[in-house]
Amino acid sequence: MSNGLRLVLLGKQGAGKGTQAVLVAEHCGIPHLSTGEVFRAQAGLGTAFGLEAKRYMDGGDLVPDDIVIGVIEECLAPGGMLADGFVLDGFPRTLRQAEELDRVLGRRSLDAAVLIDVPHAVVQNRLAGRRVCRGCQRVYHVDLPPERPWICDTCGGDVVQRDDDTDEAIGRRLEIYERDTAPIIEMYRLSGRLLTVDGVGSSEEIFGRIVAAIEAATGVSC
Repeated sequence: MSNGLRLVLLGKQGAGKGTQAVLVAEHCGIPHLSTGEVFRAQAGLGTAFGLEAKRYMDGGDLVPDDIVIGVIEECLAPGGMLADGFVLDGFPRTLRQAEELDRVLGRRSLDAAVLIDVPHAVVQNRLAGRRVCRGCQRVYHVDLPPERPWICDTCGGDVVQRDDDTDEAIGRRLEIYERDTAPIIEMYRLSGRLLTVDGVGSSEEIFGRIVAAIEAATGVSC
């Protein structure tokens, strides 16, 4: 049964937000959705904003703020997929999105924004060394490769470096993150909802820190 927690995970690309969001959602009994999954789910339901978001994604374009916010508002409506609590991963990405999320939530408010804090050099290494299966999208690292040289252990597909995991592309993405996310972090810090967690260590260690921080801040035992 859902405990109704409303959480946002923040962090640089390569900080492990997706992995931790899945673990936290399962542990706390609340849905986890990345923005891409939200868009696809709402498009499947035939909602106006969901279909519009899909049109942008299918064209390879960024989904505009107004549509992103509209999709999230649909999900948070009574009876929507996020009405009874959530872990959001990949939203909000801009200060406007964060402010609009507060507006949509109203008195229900956000319980916590968890910042997975990982040094720049660490995420640079994680992303530059990341390799992904073309078939099933399983993720590897040059330090933990598949058993056969760059052949996926799961599906036998080719394991390659993503176009956006080159050093130059990673640098641009981290610059954009710092520009767009710093104001969001400050907003949540000033409102007393920011929980900063050390993101260096094993997945299990980081998960433990996140759960302990959430439980201490909210008084809710997952």
